[in-house]
Amino acid sequence: MKHAITAFLAMWSIAFAQVASAAEMKSILVFGDSLSDGFMLPRRQAYPALLAQKLHAAGLNFQVTNASAAGGTTQGGLERLPAHLKHRIDILVLELGINDAFRGLPVDQIENNLQQIIDKVKARNPNARVLIAGMQLPNYTADDYVSAFGKMFTDLASKNKAALVPYLLEGVAGDPPLNLPDGIHPNAAGQKILAENVWRVLEPIAREM
Repeated sequence: MKHAITAFLAMWSIAFAQVASAAEMKSILVFGDSLSDGFMLPRRQAYPALLAQKLHAAGLNFQVTNASAAGGTTQGGLERLPAHLKHRIDILVLELGINDAFRGLPVDQIENNLQQIIDKVKARNPNARVLIAGMQLPNYTADDYVSAFGKMFTDLASKNKAALVPYLLEGVAGDPPLNLPDGIHPNAAGQKILAENVWRVLEPIAREM
């Protein structure tokens, strides 16, 4: 009888630990376009999966969901978002906007769409932290649109008290060995640098939670 009770208590302790561990696990939603999706690469080589590895190695209990879509726009993000709002979001990594810019969408409209995404996430997850992955347009003309687009991410971060990766493609853009033949999308080596760019900003946030 004593052994049976001991075995039962051991099983109960394991089950309780498993439940507690699941309850403690926090969630990161990476919501982006082809840069976050890992265009033409296995998902395990895209930077969100690499972030998950870094979090695990650091002993931080986070689940990373890569909800990115190649060709994604801010309007498309708004349309895709409701399905992800059904689950808790502790940290939102928002990486959208460059495809809108390539299509010439007004910067204020891009910013408004991104703000709506943030607002909707915060409405369901009031304590969620937001990390914005900034982008820049090729400085071909350095006209007002190029400047306004780059500044938009800084403004959004300031307005929402969000963390900011100033330029997601820092150290990768324009470097052929780090990009696919299209010269736009990072290859596996480039994705590792993207992971480092995001990790520098994400790690302190994750450790605070």
